[in-house]
Amino acid sequence: MSSPPKKNRGRVDILRQKAHRGGKTVTVVTGFVGISEAEKEVLAKQMQKACGAGGTVKEGRIEIQGDQREAVALILTDAGFRPVFAGG
Repeated sequence: MSSPPKKNRGRVDILRQKAHRGGKTVTVVTGFVGISEAEKEVLAKQMQKACGAGGTVKEGRIEIQGDQREAVALILTDAGFRPVFAGG
C-alpha cells in the first residue's frame, strides 16, 4: 500500500519584501490558519537552518533574511502546507 497522503494544512503566502528594511531583502511567510506560535517557531528554526540565514516570528508571520523563497517553499510543502508565491 502507498503511504497516506499528507494532511493539507492550507495555503500560505510567500512574499519577498525590501521596503522599510534598510535595503535588505526579507522572505515573509503569511496566512497561517490554526497553527500555534510554538509551531511557527519550530518552522522558522527549520527554515533558518536550511537557508543558513537569520529569521524571526513577528505578528503571526515568519520572516527569514534574504531571498529564500524556494527553500522556504520546500519546507512548507513537507510540513503539509500549500505555499503560494505572492507579490514581488
